[in-house]
Amino acid sequence: MTEMQLRSGRSRVPVFATLQKIPAGMMLIPLALGVLMNTFAPAALEIGGFTTALFKEGALTLIAVLILATGAQITGSHSGKAAASTTLVVLVCKTLIPALLVVILGLVVGVDGIAGVSILALLAIFGNSNGALWLAFAGQYGDQRDTGAYVASAFDDGPFLALIFLGASGLGDIPVLALAAAVIPFIFGLIIGAVDREWTKALDHVPNIVIPFMSFAVGTAIDLKTVLTGGFAGIFLGLGVVCFTGGLTYLGYRYVLRRGPKSGIGFAAGTTAGNAVAVPAVVAIADPRLEPFVASATAQAATAVLVTAVLAPVVASWALKRAGGLKPTDAVVA
Repeated sequence: MTEMQLRSGRSRVPVFATLQKIPAGMMLIPLALGVLMNTFAPAALEIGGFTTALFKEGALTLIAVLILATGAQITGSHSGKAAASTTLVVLVCKTLIPALLVVILGLVVGVDGIAGVSILALLAIFGNSNGALWLAFAGQYGDQRDTGAYVASAFDDGPFLALIFLGASGLGDIPVLALAAAVIPFIFGLIIGAVDREWTKALDHVPNIVIPFMSFAVGTAIDLKTVLTGGFAGIFLGLGVVCFTGGLTYLGYRYVLRRGPKSGIGFAAGTTAGNAVAVPAVVAIADPRLEPFVASATAQAATAVLVTAVLAPVVASWALKRAGGLKPTDAVVA
């Protein structure tokens, strides 16, 4: 059998396709498997060699690769479509305002947060957005201004904003060197995307490759009890992301950008990115005092990812339909 036949042949067990059909499945299923492995057979991943390096200790390395690819996407092919005003509105409404409010809450109640939800968890969940979902939805119902605002999602992916907000507010003790260490892969990605678009195209595939393995490795540091207790809080946090951050972006679309019937697209920004599950661990590396919150924050983030991936496009579609804007862009042009 030729290599071409192997590549184009039908899969006997369509694992990859199945994961893609499940909302946030590329992240959630491997994460759950990692948690189960850590709970019931932790010694199996501690045999050393490549097995331990990849499945147990590889989370930070895989996160770094994902961060580099994110930087390349910002200065690569997507950024040429961006309209500055739309991107700015999405970034401010979806990320910066919610993160600022989280910090204010932290200054009032402390880094422990409220009701078992730490400030670390809130920043991880409210401080980023699912760029892939935004591109899919905006590409169907919006135009180049909307798809170009993907840059905002790419910018808030990863741990950078959490590190900056925690360090600037004094809620976390983030050394400058630790912040620089976290940002350097991102900057390197920016440079790659700016000077070589072929690298950008190649790195576009990184999330599909890295996220499942990264999520499994993150899961191997979490106990099942933490998932069960944190999952319930994650449901409410996910609802909050859809209603609050999606609602803010909707208001920005309606009253700042004046997009009329298409303002409902803003609700599609009310999501939590899959890589939010890695943010608590990375932040705790910079400030070990936050380590006690990592497990619960990771579990809560994982649940919020699923909730927002399901609800955000539903709410956005409802808002568009109510305003008469639920028509694909091609249909409107025709």
